[in-house]
Amino acid sequence: MRCLVTGSRGLLGTELVERLRAKGEEVLGWDLPGHDVTDVGRTINRIHKVGPDVVFHLAAWTDVDGCEKDQGKAMSVNFQGTWAVALGAEELGCKLVYMSTDYVFDGRKKRPYRENDKPGPLSVYGRSKLMGEQAVTRTCKRHFIVRSSWLYGGRGRNFVDTIRRKAKEQDRIEVVDDQVGSPTWAADLCQPLHELAQSDKFGTYHITNSGQASWFEFAREIVKLTGADCEVVPQTTEQAGRPAARPALSVLENRNFKRRFGRVLRPWQDALQAYLG
Repeated sequence: MRCLVTGSRGLLGTELVERLRAKGEEVLGWDLPGHDVTDVGRTINRIHKVGPDVVFHLAAWTDVDGCEKDQGKAMSVNFQGTWAVALGAEELGCKLVYMSTDYVFDGRKKRPYRENDKPGPLSVYGRSKLMGEQAVTRTCKRHFIVRSSWLYGGRGRNFVDTIRRKAKEQDRIEVVDDQVGSPTWAADLCQPLHELAQSDKFGTYHITNSGQASWFEFAREIVKLTGADCEVVPQTTEQAGRPAARPALSVLENRNFKRRFGRVLRPWQDALQAYLG
């Protein structure tokens, strides 16, 4: 299978490229500065030139607060860039796997979100990713939309590495306790993404590590596993004072993947322990 991965040097892209190649797939990666997906014409032309069987569209601007401050850039990257990739994939007739986010939901439900629940993003980032989903749905017939949450991994900024560093440098850290989601190791997403791409089971999927936690509970587990002598103290979202609104509950029920592929990912605690080694 000939695979094109956009955002190939990012947190998830790095892991996915490595895993696909290990499975014997032919992989080409795109990332800045070599290719900017917001250049619509060039993106479409280059997809034709590459001729992939599947495009994994991971390229995105994921800085939630940064998106709030620069809506134009957020829409350009997360909507326009996605639309360009979807156009190219549809013209070529290849499959498209689009990575989306739990932040397309408003967090007001009292249960985990299912794939068919109505989105209602609170932030510019969430809106831009939802518009990306809509561009994919309207443009490319052979698509998979994959929503995940609270990703961490060995490449780029992520919550786990930030907490691990702070726990070494400080004796006390404050972490939000009124936002709940499913921490997910990027490496654990790679096999499901590969399975989707090999199938014709098109549609929308929620894929995360199992279970749920607040950011505070997540941080406390990180500190415990690293053995750091640091107190983790809960705070409210209001006290944290971040520019962009976040959903209070953004846990994703992995319903479609379980029904169609017969399994779910391991608990987030097990994945975190494996990551921290």
